[in-house]
Amino acid sequence: MADWLIAPYDPADLPAVVALVNAAYRGEGAAGGWTTEAGYIDGQRTSAQDLAADLAAESRPTLLVLRGKPGGPILACAMIELLAASDGATKAYIGMITVDPAQQAAGLGRVILAAAEDHALASGALRAEMTVVSIRDTLIAWYERRGWRLTGEVRPFPYDDPRFGVPRRPDLAFVVLDKPLN
Repeated sequence: MADWLIAPYDPADLPAVVALVNAAYRGEGAAGGWTTEAGYIDGQRTSAQDLAADLAAESRPTLLVLRGKPGGPILACAMIELLAASDGATKAYIGMITVDPAQQAAGLGRVILAAAEDHALASGALRAEMTVVSIRDTLIAWYERRGWRLTGEVRPFPYDDPRFGVPRRPDLAFVVLDKPLN
């Protein structure tokens, strides 16, 4: 297995991260890889303005990027946000897990997911959660094979918020997955 360079993003990386995320989540057909949402959500997944605002939020999430070599293109990314759990412990929200569609099936998803989980644990989180669009059975199963479990919680899809795209279906929702990190 190759050695990957994983580090927090540099603000100069923002345009490349936005392009990567939009290609992976909203790319059409083979161009979007197996994780594309293009069949049921139109529009971009994020913009430079929205991502910069998310990264500047009070919770100060960390955006990890993965490269194959120093200065090389960004091949994958993940965002980690530390949150207070209901019991007062720290938990992490892990999201925007993205792999370059041309690199999917090379194991980079496992690498960036493990790096996000390790970062969350090193930051004091004992559990992590994520949300996935409910109809993405194949993706949910992929996370379950990596130790994530469906909680039974379902959150509404924000149909009135164009930052999440333009839904093509009326039955979208987010399911919540959870994983102990220790």
